[in-house]
Amino acid sequence: MDVSEKRRSKRMEISLKLKISNLFKQDNVIISHIDAPIEVTDVSKGGIGFDTTAVLPTGYYFNACITLGNDESQIYTVVQILRSSLSEDKTYTHYGAEFVGRADILDYIFDEYDDTLSSKNE
Repeated sequence: MDVSEKRRSKRMEISLKLKISNLFKQDNVIISHIDAPIEVTDVSKGGIGFDTTAVLPTGYYFNACITLGNDESQIYTVVQILRSSLSEDKTYTHYGAEFVGRADILDYIFDEYDDTLSSKNE
């Protein structure tokens, strides 16, 4: 077991594109018209990792619809940006973000997605 891994949920690879139009903070601060395309690189029950060329502030939130598998496996959630790091070639930034207020009852969607990935790798 990797002691340095402190995640509560398994991280699964994914290739998914989203677009962020607005960012907001709890004190009603809104950044509008961002239109930042992002490439989601991994997902877990706790959040997502993504890459973008846009500069996004940590601590801000955005609304997202994550589809894992088919259209019936959609999760509508608020995502908070927690951390960022510039890529080695400095062409994009990788962000780590967590789901905020996601209902635990939707865990089965992640479990089914993980099962699908596992069966593809066998």
